[in-house]
Order: sequence, then structure tokens, then C-alpha cells
Amino acid sequence: MTRTPPWGAVTVLEEGPRYRINRIVIKPGNHMSTQMHYHRSEHWVVVAGTARVICNGVATLLKQKESTYVPMNTAHRIENPGVIPLVMIEVQNGEYLGDDDIIRFPDEET
Repeated sequence: MTRTPPWGAVTVLEEGPRYRINRIVIKPGNHMSTQMHYHRSEHWVVVAGTARVICNGVATLLKQKESTYVPMNTAHRIENPGVIPLVMIEVQNGEYLGDDDIIRFPDEET
């Protein structure tokens, strides 16, 4: 299943009772909304491009083959500051993975 929000695409590669693996593509110059989850953590691995990850207000640049971990209850956002599509593999893990566990915050341009 693939969703195509304005900023890119999310494809579910595999899922089980306590995990989901997604392929995420973010178009150049775009970003996901700032969000948080109460019931799941996320681990992101950059496959292509550059990711600007903001976790609890701290920004980090990740390049191909680099990864980061986002714990539960942590505000986070992913941006693509580059000129090519950002491609990531996301592993969600937790007791509940429903979309209603996504708490979105108003976006401030950073």
C-alpha cells in the first residue's frame, strides 16, 4: 500500500503485530509535519539523499547509510534539504501503530 501526501510517498513494505516497515520518499525542499507518537518508536535509515532530522528541537544531518532512532513521546520532523529525492527505510516498533497515534504540531519553518 502506498500513500502519496504532497511532500512525497510512504509505502508499507511489511507489517506485523508490533512493527511496520515503510519506504519513505521526501521530495527535494519538502518535509513531513512535526509529530509525536505515544505508543511507538521509529528508526530511520537513509538510503539515498540527505535528511535533516529534528528531534526535540535538535537538528542533525544524515547522509546515505546513516541512521537515527526516535523514541516514543519525542517531537520529530524530517526534511529534505537536498536536490534529489530523500529515500529512507523506517522501522516502527511499539504496542500500537495506528494512524490515530500521530500527534501533529503546527509547523514552524526552521
